[in-house]
Amino acid sequence: MALPDTSRDDLVAFLPHRLNRQPVVVRGLTADELWICAGLSAAAGLIAGLPLAWLTRSVAMVPTMIVAGIAAGVFIGGGLLRRQKRGRPDTWLYRQMQWQLALRHPHWAVRFGGRGLVTRTGGWTTRRTSRIRRPRPRGRTP
Repeated sequence: MALPDTSRDDLVAFLPHRLNRQPVVVRGLTADELWICAGLSAAAGLIAGLPLAWLTRSVAMVPTMIVAGIAAGVFIGGGLLRRQKRGRPDTWLYRQMQWQLALRHPHWAVRFGGRGLVTRTGGWTTRRTSRIRRPRPRGRTP
């Protein structure tokens, strides 16, 4: 006789919720979020390192600023992102990025799945008249 949580081939019929989550790697960031944070920080370090390398006439400033940018981005950006994510669903960051992309660059939103997001702002209506209708008394017709 099989247990109610297993099927005939002894596989678990359900998975606990926490097994489907990505593991936290560094400072509350998952692996994907860490790559995003490191990539943006490396780009900022590159942008800061190019003029600094020209001023100091040392090409070594570019990789130095990239590494410093990644370190600062992971530790500072990771802390800020962890505070923003607190209490929100696992997909919050990706949906937030899609929403910002759909608002600012709608032509790019089609490529990155932001087309189905609601970006309209305004009041909601139920298409009813503003007059309150009272129910008619039963048994009598006016």
